[in-house]
Amino acid sequence: MISTTMHYLNTKRLTEATKTKKKQNIFRLIISTILFVFLGSCQAPQKTEIPAEDLAQYVNPFVGTWGDGNTYPGAVTPFGLVQFSPDTEKESWRGPSGYEYIDSTLYGFSMTHFNGTGVPDLGDFLIIPTVGKLQFEPGDKHEPDTGYMSRFSHETEKASPGYYSVLLSDYNVKAELTATERAGIARFTFPETDSANILIDLSHVLKSKVIWANLRIENNQLITGYHLTSGWAPERHLYFAARFSKPFNTVGLVNDGKKVLDDSKYFRSETQTSGEDLQFFTRYKVQKDEAVIVKIGLSAVSAANALENLDAEIPGWDFEEVALQARNAWNRELHKIKIEGEQKLKETFYTSLYHAFLSPNIYEDVNGEYRGFDQNIHRSDGFTNYTIFSLWDTYRAVHPLFNLIQAERNTDMVQSMLAHFNQSSDNLLPIWTFYNNENWCMIGYHAVSVIADAYLKGIGNFDAETAYQAIKTTAMSPAYEHVLDYAERGYVPFDMEDESVSKTLEYAYDDYCIAHMAGKLGKTDDYNYFMKRAMSYKNVFDPETKFMRGKDSEGNWREPFNPVKYEKSGDFTEASSWQYTWYVPQDVQGLINLMGGDKQFTNKLDSLFNPNPVDGETGVLHFDGGIGQYWHGNEPSHHIAYLYNYAGQPWKTQELVHYIMKTQYGAKPNSLCGNDDCGQMSAWYIFNTLGFYPVCPVNEEYVIGSPCAPAATVRLSNGSVIEMKADNYSEKNIYIQSMQLNGKEWNKTYIPFDEIKSGAKISYKMGPAPNKKWGTTNDSRPESISLK
Repeated sequence: MISTTMHYLNTKRLTEATKTKKKQNIFRLIISTILFVFLGSCQAPQKTEIPAEDLAQYVNPFVGTWGDGNTYPGAVTPFGLVQFSPDTEKESWRGPSGYEYIDSTLYGFSMTHFNGTGVPDLGDFLIIPTVGKLQFEPGDKHEPDTGYMSRFSHETEKASPGYYSVLLSDYNVKAELTATERAGIARFTFPETDSANILIDLSHVLKSKVIWANLRIENNQLITGYHLTSGWAPERHLYFAARFSKPFNTVGLVNDGKKVLDDSKYFRSETQTSGEDLQFFTRYKVQKDEAVIVKIGLSAVSAANALENLDAEIPGWDFEEVALQARNAWNRELHKIKIEGEQKLKETFYTSLYHAFLSPNIYEDVNGEYRGFDQNIHRSDGFTNYTIFSLWDTYRAVHPLFNLIQAERNTDMVQSMLAHFNQSSDNLLPIWTFYNNENWCMIGYHAVSVIADAYLKGIGNFDAETAYQAIKTTAMSPAYEHVLDYAERGYVPFDMEDESVSKTLEYAYDDYCIAHMAGKLGKTDDYNYFMKRAMSYKNVFDPETKFMRGKDSEGNWREPFNPVKYEKSGDFTEASSWQYTWYVPQDVQGLINLMGGDKQFTNKLDSLFNPNPVDGETGVLHFDGGIGQYWHGNEPSHHIAYLYNYAGQPWKTQELVHYIMKTQYGAKPNSLCGNDDCGQMSAWYIFNTLGFYPVCPVNEEYVIGSPCAPAATVRLSNGSVIEMKADNYSEKNIYIQSMQLNGKEWNKTYIPFDEIKSGAKISYKMGPAPNKKWGTTNDSRPESISLK
């Protein structure tokens, strides 16, 4: 009842807004006509042009669509709310993005998708063109003739930034998609037929469930709709407005498999239906190669806002111009980093940059309204609101990358997190949020890292005191189960909480972030308190086995203990002790000390990357991206290759970085070794191409790896430029022989942020064999708490 009432109010608002808009349009038409006559002889209309160097040509959106990458190939603009993409899978966890490259049938094209997550959701408002008999159920993907879905072939499928096309072979219809930030436009080219159908299915979503929906025919070229879904997000509202280029010949609404309107003779206005299983269809008589265009706007607020978004972003019917604008938007973003190198390198790099810029997503309408975490409608004030924060993944490299080349957007993302905090009844920053929901997925309170990192790098137009109170309140909140036990004991007991060791280690890192920010703000007591919590990692380190290990509330180690064992409800999160033992980014030197010194530390690191069983243990992780016990396909391992720098053996880091880059990435559909996780896998690649990585994001330095391109130019958000050059770079010359930073000889294995924030020149001299004198002195080591 509440949803129906809300929709009535929204559609009433839509009708009133439409009447007002008609009056405005008449006035605008008169003015436009006068201006056109006056200016027509002075200048011709200008269309945007692709820049001289079209970097979008190197992007392959199919990368990661085969296997565990879980990406999608459809049309999207940078950070756009709309991801207009084909769905080949909707029930299985095998295809959380909705698309799996090995499939040969597709349901149609829906408007929203995740990039590289491990859990399926979204897939809103599916649209599909068909020919012949109308069908309202999708059918079995393995028997497509049982429903409206169609077979397709990769031979007729194309994808590039902002554009997707495919031939639906069952219907001989060419489907083309492109998008703006809040709207999408589809062009369907039909064969000659008197039964050309376009179906919109509101019941289609990925894995989740439609709780309630509404469809409304506004006039003979416009429909609006809404659905409320429950899945990974327990309550998600989304509205749409769709305009058709061709007036309806036949139009219909279907509710629970029954036609509630099948009007082939005349059009009746304001016809609508509500329920859980709704479809809309229209049928045309078309000539050969006649195209019907459908453009669709989205909003989480109302149908009126969806229509406003649509008309603001796609006012006309020029499909090519919208596609060109989308490609140009991508080129503007891709030009933030220019690299030199061979074709495969450029394809892998720019596809990674493309994936890194897919999310978080704009989550507000053109009028600034958005649905907040409190389910109320808010208007952003001085910032653009964003959603989809996979923070356990993206705090590591995505947001640190944004601090360099997407600072304005990252500021808005911080503001969005603070808005979430203010709307939360528990006063918590987001954990894993999308749209107006928190799904509590993964561990830690890593919004703390993102906010503190932005503040410490001098990025962001937000109030530091307000932000600090939000991160401190979050870290002290009893809403995090057993965080108070962690604060009291210095660890999370395994008999009170699953994933206890991982949570202890990640809380400790986040607490270091809070301490670091408190220190800069002059909050000495808080600095001391949280710095003590940052050392909690020592409480789950077993000095006998030299592994991180579960401990119960009485202080006893878990027995039996197997460091290679991986179990979903164990002491570790998506990992074993072999991976998490190294998760002390704030104090690597302290971990070295616990292990007995540099030699013992590097010997154990060597064992980690050894593909053979070690220390009498048997078995290794059977996941893609595995190198011994190292698992690049998941985030807890992403910093580990850099730890040799902290123990005086940087050449091993250089060797491993190149090996991982070469074996775990590429430019083919199956080239990603694990979930892209909202850009984290891709951001790792981007940093490592440049030759450095943020092992501890809030530290004001980047740890040096080895450049994986001969040269690169990075355009920072403040207008400055970083120029990187690797002399003698080749596939074999992967070891740093010497280095210069801003014209000075540089022997440290890290680059301070202060050295690059206003632009920098980084020059590497490369060679085929390690230089075991470079970067090996004690003062060459990156920052650690225990080095202070």
